[in-house]
Amino acid sequence: MRFFASHTCFRQFVFLLGAIVLPALADPLVTHILRIKNHEVRAEVAITERERLRGLMFRDSLAQNSGMLFAYPRAEVSAMWMKNTKIALAVAFIDSSGRILNIAEMEPFSEEPHASAGAAAYALEMNRDWFRKNGIKAGDRVEGLNKLPPAQ
Repeated sequence: MRFFASHTCFRQFVFLLGAIVLPALADPLVTHILRIKNHEVRAEVAITERERLRGLMFRDSLAQNSGMLFAYPRAEVSAMWMKNTKIALAVAFIDSSGRILNIAEMEPFSEEPHASAGAAAYALEMNRDWFRKNGIKAGDRVEGLNKLPPAQ
């Protein structure tokens, strides 16, 4: 009987450990291809509040031409910060029609807020200077947003 109780406790421990650790190790976010001008971007899409709150925190790197797209349930003025984010990033705030409102460069671990210049339906984080190096600026359009699942 004692073995059974210990074995059951061990199985419960392993189950709980797997439920907590494995999602943190896995990359659960769906990726979509977006286009800005002639540039293809592979974007992880954060559509839930939990995904948006975690964002790119605790990551060590971000692949070239890859980023994270934050999809919001409604377009409104929004802001980003870099708490617990190791990677130097740039963010483009995007309206519901796919037009880039503004772009901000952000420093790792900074708690300084970077706000959208209008009602943003999306925010796209890329490696720092990615937008500048690719000649992308406010007013440019992001294509492929219409294929995304709705934000929650």
